[in-house]
Amino acid sequence: MRIAILGFVAGAAWLQTQAALPEFPWLLPGGGLALAGALLAAYAPGGPPARRMALPPRRLPPRRLLALAAGLMLGFGWAALLAARALAPQLAAADEGRDLTLIGVVDNLPYRFSDGVRFQFKVESVVGGAALVPPRVALSWYAGQRGVVNQVGAVRPGERWRLTVRLQRPHGNANPYGFDYEVWLLEQGVRATGYVRPAGGNRRLDGFVASVGNAVERCRDALRERILTALPGREYAGVLVALVVGEQRGIAQSDWQVFNRTGIGHLISISGLHITMVAGLAALALSALWRRSFFTHAQLPLRLPAQKVAALTGAGVALLYVLLAGFGVPAQRTLYMLAVVAVALWLDRITSVSHVLCAALGLVVLLDPWAVLWPGFWLSFGAVALIMYATVGRTLERIDDAAMATAGLAPAAALARTRARRAWLALRLGAHTQYVVTCGLVPLTMLLFAQVSLVSPLANAVAIPLVSLVVTPLALLGSVMPTPLAVPVLGLAHWLVQALAACLQWFSGWELAVWCAPTPSWWLFGWAMLGTLWLLAPRGWPGRWLGLLSWIPLLTATPARPPAGQFWVTALDVGQGMALLVETAGHRLLYDTGPTYSPESNGGNRVILPYLRARGIAELDGMVVSHSDIDHAGGALTVLGGVRVGWLLSSLSADHAIVRAAPRHAPCVAGQGWSWDGVRFEVLHPLADSYADVGLKPNARGCTLRISAGGRAMLLAADIEAAQEAALLARAPDRLRADVLLAPHHGSGTSSTLPFLLAVRPELALFQVGYRNRYHHPKAEVFERYGVLGVRRLRSDEAGAVTLAFGAELDVAAYRQQHARYWYAR
Repeated sequence: MRIAILGFVAGAAWLQTQAALPEFPWLLPGGGLALAGALLAAYAPGGPPARRMALPPRRLPPRRLLALAAGLMLGFGWAALLAARALAPQLAAADEGRDLTLIGVVDNLPYRFSDGVRFQFKVESVVGGAALVPPRVALSWYAGQRGVVNQVGAVRPGERWRLTVRLQRPHGNANPYGFDYEVWLLEQGVRATGYVRPAGGNRRLDGFVASVGNAVERCRDALRERILTALPGREYAGVLVALVVGEQRGIAQSDWQVFNRTGIGHLISISGLHITMVAGLAALALSALWRRSFFTHAQLPLRLPAQKVAALTGAGVALLYVLLAGFGVPAQRTLYMLAVVAVALWLDRITSVSHVLCAALGLVVLLDPWAVLWPGFWLSFGAVALIMYATVGRTLERIDDAAMATAGLAPAAALARTRARRAWLALRLGAHTQYVVTCGLVPLTMLLFAQVSLVSPLANAVAIPLVSLVVTPLALLGSVMPTPLAVPVLGLAHWLVQALAACLQWFSGWELAVWCAPTPSWWLFGWAMLGTLWLLAPRGWPGRWLGLLSWIPLLTATPARPPAGQFWVTALDVGQGMALLVETAGHRLLYDTGPTYSPESNGGNRVILPYLRARGIAELDGMVVSHSDIDHAGGALTVLGGVRVGWLLSSLSADHAIVRAAPRHAPCVAGQGWSWDGVRFEVLHPLADSYADVGLKPNARGCTLRISAGGRAMLLAADIEAAQEAALLARAPDRLRADVLLAPHHGSGTSSTLPFLLAVRPELALFQVGYRNRYHHPKAEVFERYGVLGVRRLRSDEAGAVTLAFGAELDVAAYRQQHARYWYAR
């Protein structure tokens, strides 16, 4: 059974790597073969367990191979069926951007931010029936758009509303090592996104639509409001909300940075540890009351054993807590494991830990095949599997040794000695478990995040008992107590979190708090994982410390670099904005930093820093911010605060915040130039006297950079327009020739004039634009102008990130083509 479940999970994961879903007719014979394999596995040679134990060592019985193959095919087919069903609801292209009036229900916990609210909307009907709208959409309701005031409604879960909206198909930025927003929406069942339009018809129709899901979400909303009301404006109120209802969006990005650097991010949510703790306390309490028949003479244990009552209570409390958590993967894993144990106890069956873990693993993937795409899935099950590997079968022997050590003493002394010894062994077991998790997850953490926290053991030693045993119970009690009692209880919990945060900030400030290296290849990860298993092997295993040697290539790897005399350019997909990383053999330059998406989200923390971290790049030699427009400079402060930057070149004013934050700054002026590793960088625009013209638009002073090596060149033209293109033609026509052109001003109608394009004569043009952006970039006539000249055109909203390697040949790789997935197809 365990082999079949592992095959099922592998099959579901295999499906998530496909560029297209299999055709439905192929699923029928595939399902038949899988079923036949499962039946053969049950009756294939191998016989009963006693006979199988007599097989020669290292021989895998045929039934296990059949079970693995059957599970693989079933997992692949099941995931394909669910994916096809999830993709079926589709918004027509003609209905994108149209005003549609919908009637539906708010069916999740809304996220309120400074300018509005975001929520998921379960569509019941389209007024007028003019369009086919997917059953679930994600909406944003902004307070104002383009100077128009929009009255934001106080939406709550379970309410029915009539709303006028504009929708589009799911789309997100597509970058190497980046968050895949499109598959996340698919997993949530959301097949369109949009925003609420200012309209007089927007109104609440019903205060509550009865359903189990709406009731759960309304309870979560009520608990969140109680906490926020009791702690108005408090810095870490969002942490308590996350511990009670699993809503993490209220935690500031700066706090997440500290939590992740210290390795305690897993605690700032409803984790498996918290669920087990709460369920265990409830089970112990009811078991004690049941054994005492609630202090009556009903003799309840004779009617139903207390162990079964405790198991049922623990599973029930875990279910309630998991519902509050929003049903995340770590919470699901814990719930299913507790449920399997409870069922086994009720049926008087003995089950092994590995069976429990595999059952939970199979249930998670059965209900959500996309879970295998997220780090939490692998970290959650990986941690439990490592604990099993390193502890199961070793604990009871030590406790028995402790009991034997007390032989010959008086009964009272023997009991005291045994209790003290058991407490000491429990403490050692806890320390050993933390050691196992810390060391065992190093390869996986490097694979998923390209960094590992060196202060994690110290930080977790403080945070785990404080958060799990004190803060979480206080937060839960405070959220359900009457207001006069809730305020001091929640206040105490907040004070403890505040004290913990101060300690964590101190840990995070250490220079070697985090070790960073490039994301390892699969073979390097596998080698390090084998060494880690050797390191955690049982006592007596020869040379266990040698397992540490497998980490050396993992932790000391260096970022890939182009050869001398060549350069690479990565045009990141940041939406409507620009951001390009230029690399030579020994230097790196960032040209523009993407847009600002929200007060706490920008191209820096959403795209650029995750990409640099995954590549193992901790330092930029230089950074160019072409001009002050928010789609070019939006992530600059975040990048300056996240990595070391040698100098900044820009057209910004001397008192600009970005200039003040830079270690060294110089205004970009035509005629500047430098060489790195055989690669030449030349600034072609603006002229020095343009800074004296206060009436000049920022676009007109966009830093224009030409990069060349080995007879090949790329021209980065920022947002210059027709007048600046004409000036460049008059001033330096011989310096404009380039193989690749970053389309000026995203392909606007005021740029990319025909004389300019004829002077550049590019083979390839890049258009860094946002999907269905409000400026309609690139303009159709401009885009067509490039095509008429025979220029190959790549748009970031269609191609994702584009990687260019300038050498003897020009190699071009588009992320959405190189990393094609079925959910990208339109």
